Amino acid sequence: MLALRLARGTHPLVLVRRLLVAAASAGVGFLLLCALGYAAAHPASAGSVLRLLWCFVPLAATVQFAVAVARTDPSTRPRPGLSSVGLGPVRLSVLAAVSTAISTTLGSMVALLFFLHLRGDLTGMPFDGGAAEFLGAGTPLPLAAALMLLALVPILSATASALALRSRPDAPRDTFGSEELPEPAPAPSGLPWGVALVAAGLAVEAYASRDAAGSAFPLPGRFDATPVAVLAGWTLTAIGLALAGPGVTYLCGRALQAVRPGAVRLLAGRVLMDEARRIGRPLGIVCAVVAAVIAASTLYGGDQRPYGPLTALGAVLVLGCTAATLLTSALEAKQARAHTAEALLRMGAPVSVLRSATALRAAALLVVFAPLTWVIAELAALPLAK
Repeated sequence: MLALRLARGTHPLVLVRRLLVAAASAGVGFLLLCALGYAAAHPASAGSVLRLLWCFVPLAATVQFAVAVARTDPSTRPRPGLSSVGLGPVRLSVLAAVSTAISTTLGSMVALLFFLHLRGDLTGMPFDGGAAEFLGAGTPLPLAAALMLLALVPILSATASALALRSRPDAPRDTFGSEELPEPAPAPSGLPWGVALVAAGLAVEAYASRDAAGSAFPLPGRFDATPVAVLAGWTLTAIGLALAGPGVTYLCGRALQAVRPGAVRLLAGRVLMDEARRIGRPLGIVCAVVAAVIAASTLYGGDQRPYGPLTALGAVLVLGCTAATLLTSALEAKQARAHTAEALLRMGAPVSVLRSATALRAAALLVVFAPLTWVIAELAALPLAK
């Protein structure tokens, strides 16, 4: 009840973010139901399991986006006086889990209604049964399995949100709040492991495609013979880039401060080093997703290998959720720097310095991550384009 009351009085932008989470949950739920409908109509097909495995890619992106939205929700931010009324860190994490569960459950319900409507099980609306053959309308849909699949997004998103807010510090770090700049934050330790996982993922993909006989593996909607090892290789590569992202971001901050830095370069570099863990992982995931899109565009999209409708929906969900997660993480970083910016302005720093530092940080990240994304995409597409 408290979560519903807070939702009624929250800022419109916060409501928009929650609606986006609900929309992403609806898209993932629809993909899961499509995989279930295909499995019910083709019980002996090996592609049923592979369709379900592909659905976990947008599922993971949606859960990540839901966690990022929960972290930036003002109602779940620790504030003085909340503990005295019984809203400590544990209660706030439970509140975030409930709010996330409400949004994602709403999306799952919309997905179920839309799926049943397109199958022709529900009538009285336009396009009744418009995709009945495509969604396996001739076969009964297992109700228990459908409800279990639809519950995945709410359960995983709520649990991940509660754990993320449970481990969040009570107050943001104020790195530049004093007249003397403190030591830089310690370097993230995941860069070597990330590089190793990226190399392992590319190696697994190359090994799995060596017997492809000159044909690349098909994508969802057309993929009865998709090699599981190729999907595993892409997953390892994505995890590796997510682990390496904070380390690469930290190194960008160190590079900005090299060779007699001025005030703008020093400020930009210190902020990147301090926020490497917060924005580095979403940057690495965006890098992995864009690399996958570039690699897929070199193999598909023409008349001979067109994209299927489920592939398009999954790609939109993954791209949209990862981009929205990055923007939401940037907003969280801006909120954490609010006291820092105020302190700098009180010390007489001009607003142009803060804006120049922001632009310099964005340019440095673009210069480093854009070539990295292109290299990973070319290496990923090379063994599949034989």
